[in-house]
Amino acid sequence: MEGFALILLAVGLVLSLEGLVLALAPSRIDELLDLIRKMPVETRRNLGLGAVALGVALIWLATGLAG
Repeated sequence: MEGFALILLAVGLVLSLEGLVLALAPSRIDELLDLIRKMPVETRRNLGLGAVALGVALIWLATGLAG
């Protein structure tokens, strides 16, 4: 799969999952945002860095499995 096609696939997957969450549980999103607002900045930063690290690891794994 070419680079541009892979980027489009990734963006499409993210939008589909985010849209599904918003469509199925819109009230839970409000609760989650309130919970995130109450977290200390360092905790939010660490969660973000963890998400980036997990995302990079998954991309690395996927490209390795694809050959």
